[in-house]
Amino acid sequence: MTHIAGHDRFQTLLLPEAVDDYVGPENPVRFIDAFVDGLDLAEAGFVGVAAKPTGRPGYAPKDLLKLYIYGYLNRVRSSRRLEAETHRNIEVIWLLRHLKPDFKTIADFRSENRNAFRLVFRQFVLLCRDLDLFGRELLAVDGTRIKAVNNKDRNFTRASLAKFIELADAKLKDYLQRLDQGDATEAKTGGARVKNLAEKIAAVRERRTRCKEMLAELDRTGEDQISLTDPDSRAMAAHTRVAVGYNVQVAVDAKHKLIVEQQVTNQVVDMGLLKQTAEPAKEVLGVETIDATADKGYFKIEDIEACEKAGIVPYVPRPQRGPSVKAGLFRKDEFGYDAAGDHYVCPAGKHLHPYSSSLLRGLKKINYVNKLACDNCTIRARCTEGKFRAVSRLENEAVLDRMAARLAKRPDVVDRRRETVEHPFGTIKQWMNQGAFLMRGLEKVRAEFSLTALAYNLRRVLNLVGFADLMAAVAA
Repeated sequence: MTHIAGHDRFQTLLLPEAVDDYVGPENPVRFIDAFVDGLDLAEAGFVGVAAKPTGRPGYAPKDLLKLYIYGYLNRVRSSRRLEAETHRNIEVIWLLRHLKPDFKTIADFRSENRNAFRLVFRQFVLLCRDLDLFGRELLAVDGTRIKAVNNKDRNFTRASLAKFIELADAKLKDYLQRLDQGDATEAKTGGARVKNLAEKIAAVRERRTRCKEMLAELDRTGEDQISLTDPDSRAMAAHTRVAVGYNVQVAVDAKHKLIVEQQVTNQVVDMGLLKQTAEPAKEVLGVETIDATADKGYFKIEDIEACEKAGIVPYVPRPQRGPSVKAGLFRKDEFGYDAAGDHYVCPAGKHLHPYSSSLLRGLKKINYVNKLACDNCTIRARCTEGKFRAVSRLENEAVLDRMAARLAKRPDVVDRRRETVEHPFGTIKQWMNQGAFLMRGLEKVRAEFSLTALAYNLRRVLNLVGFADLMAAVAA
């Protein structure tokens, strides 16, 4: 018995097979083709939708968009690799109808249309809403850091620049002293060491001048750091394991872990980004109010208050921070506030009353004190290292009290946030292998992640919805 044999490569076929025969009836490329054909790319802002009457014909934006969606869905983001796929991948050959754009045309399309990809992502989110794939009850908001095309050695902060200038001054002083102390031995040997010192002094002076120029640029712009390869990228916090990169924010619906809203910023911390991320998601979902949960890195009273006013019910755990926490003393949350009597009740059962006030970030801050009770308190050593304990309260801190009460009723919401929002980040970084951006500049990076989020959602939807139903929804 012999093995199964293939066809002779040089066999002439009487009736050649059609390319369509190689693409299955439920192949994702058929959906990509139908989805993009149903988009109004001119309204989305794509360049070159209408062909010019003169000059060499160009590629249709829809074809190049289909190529990029297919590439990101299949972990192929490089324009050179996408060009290779147009020559060898039967699915891409079917999708582009044998078109073979070169890598520069492919790369230029992503760069020139960087502001339009976000609207394509939004259109797919609306399609998911029509398919009733969103629970529209709870949003999980979180951020992750993705590496930029900028090495950490090409990123400078004010502190690092000032430190280098200080070290350069000390080094120059040492070199100049050594240069002045050249002896007759060097003269006899042709002054090689003196010449080397002169070259080192010139190099240090040149770099010191560049550092002074960068420091002046920071003073002019008001920024706290500067990146040379990708000027928009920033050095991230040490615990994120990303030296220089961008902060990617997502709002994920809890029902099927689909991304509703996404944005990329170069803000290092998440604080203040809750409303900015959750409000557009609420508008897309078309609801009056929605719950939103985030980790303690988003805890900022102004942002939480803004969420409530925007119809977003926030669930953000309060971080335990401050000098009392560091010293191991009673935390602020161990002091109960009585709104009716406008006083705090300390762990010893005594009342702390308003004592003084000041301004913090434009908000009135009131300090509550009871000096007499502190003088005779038996547990004062556990409460304060001073003569008395003061507890501060902002004028709008009632929003935090309401949120604390909500968290007490729903303690599981924090764990639900983690299992909801970590799924897309894990998929994007591990399965999709997108731990670093390919492009430079905030706008181009945003375009990249819009395609990434679209590919993630598309992969989820293909697993959730029957292919026939999905195609019917696009046709409608």
